[in-house]
Amino acid sequence: MSKTLTFRKMKTEDIDQVLNVEKQSFTLPWSREAFFNELNHNQYAVYMVIEDEGEIAGYCGAWIVIDESHITNIAILPEYRGQKLGEALLRKMIEISIAMGVVRMTLEVRVSNAVAISLYEKLGFQKGGIRKNYYTDNQEDAYVMWVNFS
Repeated sequence: MSKTLTFRKMKTEDIDQVLNVEKQSFTLPWSREAFFNELNHNQYAVYMVIEDEGEIAGYCGAWIVIDESHITNIAILPEYRGQKLGEALLRKMIEISIAMGVVRMTLEVRVSNAVAISLYEKLGFQKGGIRKNYYTDNQEDAYVMWVNFS
């Protein structure tokens, strides 16, 4: 990892690199069309990338509706994991969300994803419920987690 990590808004031109992150991170990656639609047609979508000398090391997306932010995805390339980039990226999304008037944020996470759950709890998220059979690849349940910023 270089010392030139930068955060910026995701652009349509980033989709190929984001798809690479997506494919290395999830069993059911989002499609090119899904990202294109998020970036170009969803008025509620906010997507950020973290870049290392021109390479996208990770990304985070959210839907911001009125005063709530819903994290859609967050992912870091395997070779960048364990360096607190996911935390930095989520903190950046929280900062942007609060600046846009958000007072609470939510997300879903696999019940088996202890690393992610630990990060979310570190940032103040609490488990608020379970979505049964949420993940279509293996019918795993998801925790619904919330944090209030007030």
